[in-house]
Amino acid sequence: MRLARSISELRALRAGLPEPVGFVPTMGFLHEGHLSLARRAHKECASAVASIFVNPTQFSPTEDLAAYPRDLDRDLAMLESAGTDLVFAPASDAEVYPPGYATWVTIGGITERLEGASRPTHFRGVATVVAKLFLLVRPQHAYFGQKDAQQALVVDRLIADLNFPIELVVAPTVREPDGLAMSSRNTYLSPAERSAAPVLRRALDLAEFLWKSGERNAARIRSAMTYLLDAEPLARVDYVSVADPSTLQEPETLGPRTLVSLAVRIGKTRLIDNTVLPPGSPLLERRTSCS
Repeated sequence: MRLARSISELRALRAGLPEPVGFVPTMGFLHEGHLSLARRAHKECASAVASIFVNPTQFSPTEDLAAYPRDLDRDLAMLESAGTDLVFAPASDAEVYPPGYATWVTIGGITERLEGASRPTHFRGVATVVAKLFLLVRPQHAYFGQKDAQQALVVDRLIADLNFPIELVVAPTVREPDGLAMSSRNTYLSPAERSAAPVLRRALDLAEFLWKSGERNAARIRSAMTYLLDAEPLARVDYVSVADPSTLQEPETLGPRTLVSLAVRIGKTRLIDNTVLPPGSPLLERRTSCS
């Protein structure tokens, strides 16, 4: 496995990689969710590339940029074990955003709801860094996890609108044995908070149960989920959404495919999760794979 710490190193090393290239962008402090993407890129593509960059532009001034966990040596060892061929880990933020940087990628519509409503500058930072990474890595296939469903939808729109020749692969959420979605931020949880955190998965399970029971009224599903979450003393609901995955608009009645998502603070830690109804449906209408 090779490591690039600068854009010039990345370009030189990328030039020698066999095609097609599968790309897994990360912010580091990896867990099994990230590694499942890296292993899939390695299995399905001739070359697998990953990035490790805690992107400052997707954090607001009140968020956890300074506290976000980092361990580059650990992450590199994990990626190497997953078969990654090349890792881009910029030596500094200035490598990606040099002095005077002034160009941003802004996507309308789906970025203005849910995470975008709670974190107004978040998706501008996500879209900008992903666009830069796509231009630098030049992958044919990009791997993202469904846990960050809105992010995946934003990247899908980015690829379509800017005509990137990339197939987006959205892989299922990887979970702990008790159902909690794996996240680098789970390390923030105290033992009591960790015990409370699976309430997010239970709320999604309730939505799936109601759907299987014939419920199609979005308000009743949101209300039932909120009631369950409010019963957990350590949980504070940011949002519960029952939306059309193509627009993130909230219908009165569920359509043929529905994204159920939520953001909940457990103590000071903000966690997100989601499911697609009918259970087992893909987030995106199309299926993609490397070839």
